[in-house]
Amino acid sequence: MIFNGIEKDYLTVTRGRKRPAWAPIERELVTVSGMPGAHQFGANTQVRIVTVPVFILADSFSDLQKLKEDMADWLVHDEPRELKFKDEPDRIYYAVVDGGLDLEELVRWGEGEISFVCPDPYKYGAEETGDLTDISTVNNEGNEAVSPIFELTAIKPATFAMVSNSADEYNLVGYPIDEDGNEEIVDIRPSIFFEDGRTLDDWATTGLKVDDYFNDITGSMTYDGGGIRAAVYGSSDRMHGPAVIKELPTSLQDFEINANFDIISDRPADNYRAEIYFFDESMNNLGKIGIKDNNRSKIRRVGLGRVGEYRGAGPKNGYAIGQENYVQDKLGTNTLMNMSVKREGNLYTFYIARWRNNRHQNTYTATYRDNNGEYGGRLRYVQIYVGNYKDRAVPRRLRINNLEVFELKRLTLDQTPYILSAGDVVTFDHVLEEILINGEDSMRLKDFGADFFRLHSGYNQLTVSPEDTFEAYLRYTNKYK
Repeated sequence: MIFNGIEKDYLTVTRGRKRPAWAPIERELVTVSGMPGAHQFGANTQVRIVTVPVFILADSFSDLQKLKEDMADWLVHDEPRELKFKDEPDRIYYAVVDGGLDLEELVRWGEGEISFVCPDPYKYGAEETGDLTDISTVNNEGNEAVSPIFELTAIKPATFAMVSNSADEYNLVGYPIDEDGNEEIVDIRPSIFFEDGRTLDDWATTGLKVDDYFNDITGSMTYDGGGIRAAVYGSSDRMHGPAVIKELPTSLQDFEINANFDIISDRPADNYRAEIYFFDESMNNLGKIGIKDNNRSKIRRVGLGRVGEYRGAGPKNGYAIGQENYVQDKLGTNTLMNMSVKREGNLYTFYIARWRNNRHQNTYTATYRDNNGEYGGRLRYVQIYVGNYKDRAVPRRLRINNLEVFELKRLTLDQTPYILSAGDVVTFDHVLEEILINGEDSMRLKDFGADFFRLHSGYNQLTVSPEDTFEAYLRYTNKYK
């Protein structure tokens, strides 16, 4: 028996196990006076009970008691875990222990029964994966319908992405266009600038500005093959580190800045800041985004999203994201964080998320409206700053993987926008009922009639649209009664 991926050499499964051929089915029947039998109105599949007789062998009676503690740590969990048996190696149950374990004990061995409950009454096979073309046939070899996950990577710009089956069920994100329509297709979010460190030598080290209330500019920046990080932090009795600045190819009124921060911080004593400042044509500070850890006793991630120059802490001083609303102490030592800021008119929108398992987690969105027009200058410069406080420890990795700047254009009547560029990834997750674009929740773009359909048992014909636009594949797990 293997539970939660673990097998114990002191435990043997003996004969007499009770593993039902299928989960119990309860029929909903209604009897009518004067009519033989009953009407069936439905059926409910009940939980599956798996009873496992076990033999436990220890070195001594005292050791046997300790093995009981080890078994409790192994088997008792709040949520279902994988349960597998050696005589059924290609099937997985998802189970929790139910009841206790009363052993018949004799010196150094014990016998008893462990009862497992499977809230999900079905058995599962191995995960299946496959490439999809524009039209594909997929064979679900299980005897139950299953929920698939589709992943579509765009090879060219697209206004929509869709997966459908021969039963006229479909999932769709974006805006399909009638071929005989008069709509103009436009890119309302063209990329203006991208940097991942490979052209870092083109950035300047003059004309720099930081929050000089607590920051010094010292040291030097480098490209490490994966992104931008400090080569030398320099020294100071306050926050200090290198900075570089870049003039954009053009000035932007409405814009978006998107960046990925890659941090491996193993020690609570680590201290750092990684920030991106942005300025108008006159080098007035329009704001910044970034991540910091200013706590010497916790492995912490604090998001920073501010409008304007530093003028004090908190929302009243322009901090849409800060110490008051985005402090994460349970993200672990290795975190990839995504941050963005958009300005549309006088409205700034900040976004932060942890990127994990191909999706955004621990997300937070906040806005700041520049009602007085103090920070409405056209974006012209972006600046990177990486810092460390005094002589505190620095993380094993503190890197900005990439930075991209987009122009935001207004959509007019009879225009349809591209929602995808080449390289963007659309995930239709029919298990969790999510639609993601590059890991970010995009349910707002879901078509009204779209649905999270299942693959029925047997052959399924699937169509990916628009044709010749995606490299697509799916994955699913066979399911059995």
